Amino acid sequence: MCGIAGCLHVDGRPAAAAVLRRMARMLAHRGPDGEGYFTDDAFGLGHRRLAIIDLSAAAAQPMTSADGRYVIAYNGEVYNFRELRGELVARGHRFRTASDTEVVLEALAAWGPKAIERFNGIFAFVLWDRRERRLLLARDRYGVKPLYYAQVGAAFLFASEIKALLAHGALAPALDVEGLAEYLTFQNFFTDRTLFRGVRLLPPGTLMEISAAGAIRTRRYWDFAFADGGEDGERLLERLDEAFLAAVRRQLVSDVAVGAYLSGGMDTGAITAVAARALPGLCSFTIGFDLTSASGLELGFDERRAAERMSYLFGTEHYQMVLKAGDMERAMADLVWHMEEPRVGQSYPNFYASKLASRFVKVVLSGTGGDELFAGYPWRYWRTVRGSGFEDYIDDYYRFWQRLLPDEAHARVLAPVWREVAHVDRRAIFRSVFGHAERALAGPEDYVNHSLYFEAKTFLHGILVVEDKLAMAHGLEARVPFLDNDLVDLACRIPVRRKLANLDGLVRLDENEPGAKPARYYARTRDGKLILRTLMQRYVPDEIANGDKQGFSAPDASWYRGESIDYVRRRLLGASARIYDVLDRGAVEALLREHLEGHANRRLLIWSLLYLEEFMHCFLSAEGRMRELAAA
Repeated sequence: MCGIAGCLHVDGRPAAAAVLRRMARMLAHRGPDGEGYFTDDAFGLGHRRLAIIDLSAAAAQPMTSADGRYVIAYNGEVYNFRELRGELVARGHRFRTASDTEVVLEALAAWGPKAIERFNGIFAFVLWDRRERRLLLARDRYGVKPLYYAQVGAAFLFASEIKALLAHGALAPALDVEGLAEYLTFQNFFTDRTLFRGVRLLPPGTLMEISAAGAIRTRRYWDFAFADGGEDGERLLERLDEAFLAAVRRQLVSDVAVGAYLSGGMDTGAITAVAARALPGLCSFTIGFDLTSASGLELGFDERRAAERMSYLFGTEHYQMVLKAGDMERAMADLVWHMEEPRVGQSYPNFYASKLASRFVKVVLSGTGGDELFAGYPWRYWRTVRGSGFEDYIDDYYRFWQRLLPDEAHARVLAPVWREVAHVDRRAIFRSVFGHAERALAGPEDYVNHSLYFEAKTFLHGILVVEDKLAMAHGLEARVPFLDNDLVDLACRIPVRRKLANLDGLVRLDENEPGAKPARYYARTRDGKLILRTLMQRYVPDEIANGDKQGFSAPDASWYRGESIDYVRRRLLGASARIYDVLDRGAVEALLREHLEGHANRRLLIWSLLYLEEFMHCFLSAEGRMRELAAA
């Protein structure tokens, strides 16, 4: 795990070492264990190192291939590097280090870009071909590790975080109002946009090639393929167990301490159970919430009791932290500085979870991915099986995924910049996730598989970006065993009926029937992840494997009306609030009043507005933290 930063000047202007150092210094939190630089006329590369595998100086980066042709800066872990190394040794390659970085480098030298399709891991890297004067950027299948880029005149800039791009000096921080319109619809970015004008995020599973003259080519080398058939029968559960065990064990490879997040759910519970067998005394970490003022569904948001029980059963060294209402306010400035672009929900509990884990370990295992692969959100999928074709499906699901503002509210809320964003077709953005081809939807399984694909490409990706940024803010590597290549490939082929209950009853639902309730068949969150729940009974107590799903969320709806109400009013209703440079004050205040007076639950919108307010202060104001760039 590391930080990458660099530039290619297509006009031939030399890359300055001082600029590279300034860019890399903004990533010091991602790589506190070392730094390195490389220049080759117009190309420059900087690297900050978080040493995980092969802690020696020999494994420092940027690293040059044995033949001297290629130079790499790499961020992540390829867990099957030892198998690949064995193949390369058989071909005559000789290695100077025990690192996975060198294996990635020599694999690319030997097999070209096709080597990437053989990497089982989480990574982003930049590879410079000194002979062909060609730059290659790549990101892992799922988008666990970020890689941003920007073109400013003759400068092509790239980095693990946006603040490093800004440190180059060619790119001035400015708000992308089209990106803002996209975010205020989905609480996420479905395109490659960010909140920063001119800054793009390389999509997951994508290669980008840039010539010395600035010509750019991109191609996707992998994509999710959810489809019924191919994996079923009596041995399916055993094959799934084998893949799960292999995934967790594979991701324990490390030369530093490894720990695990342990919520009260079965995904982190099973991962911790397997890891603890291999690593006695494994450290585990839980975040709880003070529910003194919570009400309604939020009364069930604390999972400490279940986590403590599993810690006892697995024999882990367990640590926990309890968050209170004021902790959001205390974390917001640092959180926004590190996250840069907001995505999917209230992320400050993740900030504290990473902070807690980083006190004891440098690597932590996360349960992210289990829900998206095995249909863990059954209350969403009922919307997907009732249409009469692909466009009806798009309409239904698009309405559901308007998490912050529905279409009819955009013109009012974005009135100050409406002329600049009125052309943004948010439904077209939603539809573009599936590509341009029509999709055949023959039955309910097809509809659900489309939804699984959509959520893996958007919601899961957003979660992964958040998790990486906030873990690396504390010099912590977060690994995701459910996103092991073999496990994902198997999960995608498992029939929907092995994942979801009540599919037949759902199809028969007639919404025109008097008194019908569309969600009645999925009132229980435990109706999802059926085959995974069966498997997890081998690792966690039955009541946890078969219990209701609980998201990782604080009782913010209650806090915004209670202990945090002064904070919300001060930041969002004060005369100096910066969000009203781009949002209409009257429209926003009306939405806030609906929540504060108890007429609607707008916790997601309030969080996003609080984030945007801090974002504009941090990155777009003279007194914000961007002044650190000048000091760097």
